[in-house]
Amino acid sequence: MQTERYDYSRGSRYKLSLALMMLLTTLLSGCGINNIPTYDEQVKAAWAQVQNQYQRRADLIPNLVETVKGYAKQEQDTLTAVIEARAKATSIQVDASTLNDPAKLKQFQDAQGQLTGALSRLMVVSERYPDLKSNQNFLALQSQLEGTENRIAVARRDFITAVERYNTEIRTFPGRLWHTVMYSDLPVRPNFEATAADADKAPQVKF
Repeated sequence: MQTERYDYSRGSRYKLSLALMMLLTTLLSGCGINNIPTYDEQVKAAWAQVQNQYQRRADLIPNLVETVKGYAKQEQDTLTAVIEARAKATSIQVDASTLNDPAKLKQFQDAQGQLTGALSRLMVVSERYPDLKSNQNFLALQSQLEGTENRIAVARRDFITAVERYNTEIRTFPGRLWHTVMYSDLPVRPNFEATAADADKAPQVKF
């Protein structure tokens, strides 16, 4: 008889412990214990999209340069500037392991900005050559490039938003508490310098 009462008591304690654990898990989830790693993964995913779009642009440039060269060989300085800017931009790689380095991120941003400027000057030059402007290959490349610039703007805006959300979470309560207790290895992340366009909506880029 005593054995039965003991087993019943032990079973009750087990059920009570299980119920308390489930309640604690629910409460902790509601307090945002998972927000920091979730937001961190969103930052990494947003950065991957930034990289994809910049790489898409870099892949279009060789054909664009060759097409322009066929009609405007005398614009060698402008063409060379684009080629050199592309080489520099593609040589700077920022992955998940270096995304926390503000200097590296700024170096990447500056190099991509220089390439944007070089491409803009190339498109200005193209206006001097009616035959080039009517070339179907050039028109197709120009359209793809404009579309890519718009996708870059969207990807940059999404990355800026993701980083801001993550940084806010680990600086404010209760995220700051969870960061101290459980996620102290995850640092505040650097961000792109947001422009008005980044903060509002993606611009329609026209070269």
